[in-house]
This record gives sequence, structure tokens and C-alpha cells, in this order.
Amino acid sequence: MQDWTRDNDRLVTELEPNEAAVVRGLVGEIKDMLTARADQAPQDELAELTGMRAGPSTPPEESVLARLLPDFIRPERDSFEPEAESADTAGALRSLHEPELIEHKSGVAATVLDTCPERGGKVSLTEEQAESWLSALNDVRLALGTALGVSEEVPDEPPEDQLQREHYYVYQWLTWVQESLIQALSS
Repeated sequence: MQDWTRDNDRLVTELEPNEAAVVRGLVGEIKDMLTARADQAPQDELAELTGMRAGPSTPPEESVLARLLPDFIRPERDSFEPEAESADTAGALRSLHEPELIEHKSGVAATVLDTCPERGGKVSLTEEQAESWLSALNDVRLALGTALGVSEEVPDEPPEDQLQREHYYVYQWLTWVQESLIQALSS
């Protein structure tokens, strides 16, 4: 992949076929996870009448999805409320806001899938599409980082396990792609 560059009002790069496959595959996996989570939303007659959506009131059990859809408040940090009330508030906030968050994350993923050529080649984005790419790439990096246990304390050396090592290199490559796109947007 080449660095992202600005061509008038477009941001452009070239993706090799394997690079396009990685981006499309990982973004597609995130979109599928979010769709599965949205399908867990309770069916509410009032929501159907009013158009107000409600999502699950409990956080996802899977660590990757929990990282992508964090609590809107943290009961242990917001000690102004008793623990039970704080948990109720967190559940209510999640139920109200998670559908919008899933819709946004799914939307940016769809933009990447629509603008990333299946077999590689030139990618040409508007600034709005580039912002979607940044958001979707960030979600993929959060998911990979969670799965790999990446933290500030983790050294720059990849893990010893071969499969984790390959995923770690993908994580680093996506970091570079994201940084390159940010620089192009800033220029």
C-alpha cells in the first residue's frame, strides 16, 4: 500500500489485493458482530409504535464486542449513586443509546466495504468517506488489540505464538494505514 495522498478534494491510495482482502475481511467481521448484537435487542411494541428503538440493557459478554460497545457510565467511577441505582442507570443508558452507536459503527463499516475494491486497486475517498474509514479502522484496531491483549505496557515486539504474531503485524499495519490517512486529511 502506498501512503494516502490528497488529490484535489479526494484522498487516494492503492491497495494490493491481499491488503484489500484484509481490510474488507476485518471490517466485515466487525459489521457482522454489530449486526448480531443489534439482533439481540428486545422487541418492544411501544418502540414499534413510537419509532424509538431500545437496545439490550446489559453489556456484551464477549470482550471484543464489549470494547466496541462500552458502558456509557462506569459504576465504580461514578460513586455519587448507590451501586444498584448506578447499574440501573448504566442499563437504561445502554438501552437508549446502543442502537445509535451500532448504527453509526455499522454505517462507517458499510462505507469502507463500499469504497474498498474487492481485488485491490485505487481507493479514492471524499473527506466524509475518509472519516468513516478512520472510524472503521479504529474499531478494527480496538477489536484486534483486545483479542491480542495490546496495552500501553505491551512492548513493540510481536508475541511468540505464530498466529498471534501475524495478527499483531496486521494490527501494526492498520495503525500505519490510519496514521497515513490522518496525515493526508490534515494536509
